[in-house]
Amino acid sequence: MITTLLAAEGVAQLGAAVGAGLAAIGAGIGIGKIGGSAMDAMARQPEVISKLMTNMIIAAALIEGVALFAAVIAFMCL
Repeated sequence: MITTLLAAEGVAQLGAAVGAGLAAIGAGIGIGKIGGSAMDAMARQPEVISKLMTNMIIAAALIEGVALFAAVIAFMCL
């Protein structure tokens, strides 16, 4: 009985770690796409760099917020 409970707790911890890892990977991919697209746009139209930077920072902050929320939820599931 005790070993079953310990195994279940270990699986829960593994699931939380995988969930937090996936959230971090997703945020990294999202921010990478934002940065790459912004660099392409800046190369095409250098006159709109200030608008692009503002929008890029806002989008990156939103992605980071979602990733943090996902990691917190993953660890709360323990």
